[in-house]
Amino acid sequence: MPDFAEPLARLIQEFKRLPGIGQKSAQRLAFHVMRMSRADVERLAQALLDVKDKLQLCRVCNNVADTELCPYCQDPSRDRSLICVVEEPHNIPPIETTRAYRGLYHVLHGALSPLRGIGPEQLRIKNLLERLESGEVREVILATNPTVEGEATAAYLARLLKPLGLRVTRIALGIPVGSELEFADEVTVSKSLENRREL
Repeated sequence: MPDFAEPLARLIQEFKRLPGIGQKSAQRLAFHVMRMSRADVERLAQALLDVKDKLQLCRVCNNVADTELCPYCQDPSRDRSLICVVEEPHNIPPIETTRAYRGLYHVLHGALSPLRGIGPEQLRIKNLLERLESGEVREVILATNPTVEGEATAAYLARLLKPLGLRVTRIALGIPVGSELEFADEVTVSKSLENRREL
């Protein structure tokens, strides 16, 4: 005999598919949704659908946006001679909270990982190279995560970009090796940006 009515069991299964959500958390979330008002559930469902229907990637930097350009690429006060390369869109907010960086971004949407079949072709490197053709960029800051994959990606990009005559820097390792940018506090990220090094 099943533990839960079919609609509730199905909702629990869907929550379990989310990262970091196990059986107990999925059950708590499902029961919470069951207790919510219909209007609240409809708002939640609409927010989920809007994420799929109304978001796209910025045509310049690949950040998540609801228009053709993300807010950073639209902002005329940003320093267009600096590009900070990150693995994922969620790596940008920790850098922004430091208020120490006023340049632009470029999102790769991943890191090199031969074991998982992710090579340079799967990353958004081509449009980074296209951005650099303008000659406006003086420095590229490699802010990939300090993991094996992130370090490999930074080394690959450094070899690719150095011949272009740009200053290529890597954020300092104030962020613990094996961690990810999204979990670092703003002081650590700020120090990492300040102490970046030439590659």
